[in-house]
Amino acid sequence: MRNRLEVEPATALESLCILRTSAIGDVTHVVPLVRTLQAALPQTRLTWLIGKLEHRVVGDLEGVEFIVFDKGIGRDGFRAVREKLAGRRFSALLHMQVALRSNILSVLVKSPLRIGYDRARSKDLHGLFINCRIPARSGEHVLDGMASFLEPLGLIQETVRWDIPIPAEAEEFADRHLPRGRRTLLISPTSSHRLRNWRPERYAAVADHAMNELGWRVVLCGGPRTFEREFANQILSHMQTPCLDLTGKDTLKQLLALLRRADLVLAPDSGPMHMANAVGTPVLGLHAASNPQRSGPYSDRQWCIDRYDAAARKFRRKPAEKLAWGTKLEYPGVMDLIEVDDVIERLQAFSSHLDTSGRHAVQPE
Repeated sequence: MRNRLEVEPATALESLCILRTSAIGDVTHVVPLVRTLQAALPQTRLTWLIGKLEHRVVGDLEGVEFIVFDKGIGRDGFRAVREKLAGRRFSALLHMQVALRSNILSVLVKSPLRIGYDRARSKDLHGLFINCRIPARSGEHVLDGMASFLEPLGLIQETVRWDIPIPAEAEEFADRHLPRGRRTLLISPTSSHRLRNWRPERYAAVADHAMNELGWRVVLCGGPRTFEREFANQILSHMQTPCLDLTGKDTLKQLLALLRRADLVLAPDSGPMHMANAVGTPVLGLHAASNPQRSGPYSDRQWCIDRYDAAARKFRRKPAEKLAWGTKLEYPGVMDLIEVDDVIERLQAFSSHLDTSGRHAVQPE
């Protein structure tokens, strides 16, 4: 394995390929790395090998060539990437995903310098597809772990900047559905990891409190999948006061605009949580199955509910500090450790924070 001292200076890099295909939350964590590269190495051509769904969120970043990998079409997805990369060679590859599929995909990227994860974070034979490892660390947020891919190039991510483009059409969608002037709680209730999801009736109780006790507007968002529609229907069936239901009605770019328009986002550990953080909106995150210090909203976790240690003690019979960093506690019933009163307390605290800080009820332009 090569170390940092053996790597050619970053200023000599003509081209660089980033391999991170999924998931949406993790892809948002890569954007600050891209911004750092663009600022430090404006002459380096950047190519990002990314998943089809994730491309819809960040695929319009300026100055980046995107090559979309569609895992849903099997071998044809690999074949399409191979054709686009035929005859090309990069100065460096940032192999930022540890999965067998991604390892196979990395073979299509020709580069003399192949930077990957340290041994502790490697799996699925990841080490066979790289020749340089990032520093071995524990106890850091996922975003910081991804930023460490810059270190073998002699770079440090000193600032974290997203600036993910939101098109005018998406802003107009937000204008129509969330006109300015009222405080807004946006609820994105589901994660693709279903054991991270809170109970529908508990979301309903919080939504009713926000509307009836605080006078807030509540909007319910989610994707077009059958499960998300059914989950939203369960929430609505338990609510005493109807809210605005946009489940399945928005695109990912429109969701970005809605998230930026909201005052607070209520969500489990999921892609929308990290999208909200990326556009600067505070998040009331629900964490029991995952550690918010590792995978919570990066910029501000003060409004989150953290029951990760309680989950570790209940399901693993040991405190969280005794678990390997990054351990998931996705057990049936783990999210029941978060009570309705816990979330209402954070919602009340945030509302009081807005009152005392003099912050306007809407995000600035």
